Amino acid sequence: MRIDPASIGDLLIGYAPQRDGAPDAGEIIWTWVPYEENDGRGKDRPLLVIGRQSSDRVYALRMTSKPHDGRRDFLSIGSGAWDAQGRESWVDIELLYSVHETGLRREAAVLDRSRYRRVSTALTGRYGWTAG
Repeated sequence: MRIDPASIGDLLIGYAPQRDGAPDAGEIIWTWVPYEENDGRGKDRPLLVIGRQSSDRVYALRMTSKPHDGRRDFLSIGSGAWDAQGRESWVDIELLYSVHETGLRREAAVLDRSRYRRVSTALTGRYGWTAG
């Protein structure tokens, strides 16, 4: 479910990856995401988990491998194990999703702490959330 990031009050953006089958902040997960047209179609895509919404839901940001150099709402995080082709990836810091744990298809990878910190810094600067 897509969420307007500006509608979220204070959100603690921590870094707590644990490869245990449950989505945790700092992990890249795969789940089904509807297309922006919201017409019932969509596809499996990677999302970066940034925090907990509730005991069974997490907040996550959409990722893409399409180049977005110079776009203020996209942050390059380089390449990693989440993309089998080794392509550079971008995090869309304006597309936030609420993902139920049962919607998790698989854990793809853990984003290293330094790259996660860059994402966290961008989010705290834009939305006033708290980095933990």
